Amino acid sequence: MYKKTEFNNSLSLVTNHMPGMESLAIGIWIRAGSRNENEKISGISHFLEHMLFKGTPSRDCRKLKEEIEGRGGSLNGFTSEEVSCFLAKVSYKHADVALEVLSDMVLNASIKQDELDRERGVIIEEIKMYQDLPNHHVHDILAEIMWPNNPLGFSIAGSIESVSPLSRKDIVKYRDENYISGNIVVVLSGNVNHEAIEAGVKEIFSKAAKGKTGPGETFCNSQSKPRIKTLNKDTKQSHISMGLHSFGKFHEDRYILTLLHIILGANMSSRLFENIREKKGLAYEIGADVKRYNETGAFVVHAGTEHKKAPEAIRCILKELKEIKEKHVSAGELKRAKEFFKVQLLMALEDTVDHMLWLGEHATSLNKLPDRKEIIKKAEAVTADDIKRVAQGIFKNSGLNLAMIGELKDKERKEIEKDLVL
Repeated sequence: MYKKTEFNNSLSLVTNHMPGMESLAIGIWIRAGSRNENEKISGISHFLEHMLFKGTPSRDCRKLKEEIEGRGGSLNGFTSEEVSCFLAKVSYKHADVALEVLSDMVLNASIKQDELDRERGVIIEEIKMYQDLPNHHVHDILAEIMWPNNPLGFSIAGSIESVSPLSRKDIVKYRDENYISGNIVVVLSGNVNHEAIEAGVKEIFSKAAKGKTGPGETFCNSQSKPRIKTLNKDTKQSHISMGLHSFGKFHEDRYILTLLHIILGANMSSRLFENIREKKGLAYEIGADVKRYNETGAFVVHAGTEHKKAPEAIRCILKELKEIKEKHVSAGELKRAKEFFKVQLLMALEDTVDHMLWLGEHATSLNKLPDRKEIIKKAEAVTADDIKRVAQGIFKNSGLNLAMIGELKDKERKEIEKDLVL
């Protein structure tokens, strides 16, 4: 049962009562992520996330962790393009302590200069690590060509060039401008009583600076032909990331896109896995993802394959995309996709953390609480005509982008460029 309170300072509290659960998940969500950055301060949201774990005037770094882990819980955080989140999973008996610790981090982080200088080196090593992982770095290259000159095209961690000069003044200023009451949503899922927690949240966050920031820079897609970017590197296999522009998370066709994703590449019975891995043996890793932002998004196919087989793998991926926009999916295939969507959703919602993340995403991005019955009803109503229509709208040449990392010879690159047609 979901309950929501919006306080006078525009901060929101959302709870999901799951009786009988020992665990309780708490998340403090901030409507600020890498989309709120520019090239000069790229990576500052992620840097700030790290610094919030380094201590406050009343709790040093070790004390923050011991407060949660010493009670059998776990503490974590993440930064995405549009939000930052600080979360804990604890026994419901320790709800007050977890809320106090997380809010102390968000509102009172010390951001000491010596800690900042030390953590800068850690983040630079993190950036280097991702650059050394071609199956990860290829997605950053794809983002660069899909969203050029836009914060969506930046790596969430930033670059060595952008992170190196960030000062304490920069980070504190960014925190003070974005970690404000109207940007904060507190979400609890588990054995929680809304009314009991409401007074505590109101008191704790009465200290938060008031205000609300607007959304990040809007993306206007002007792509008119395929784009390709390759990085020649001594790797054991070629890493492929193919992206096509799609629509935002509010779009009325979002459940159709979800089912299209399931049919094409969400599991081992998907078309990409079955036809490219199982039947042709072209890749070990093959699948698809959907990226959803406020006003835009992407359908992404990723694969790792032998260098000389990369052109054939790309042709086969394109063939699958062409086929689903030209021919109707079968009734059985669509039924299985709907069942997969429904059961995966219901099983995820049995977990307090997954349920909190689902609620938090809706409350921060959509500013409303989800209705699982309504969502399943909309997914069940999707037809084969709908799948074909959405595929035709997304899988087209003008929105096609390809990023690759591997030992790519000129002959292979030309072959790929020639065949990059939808």
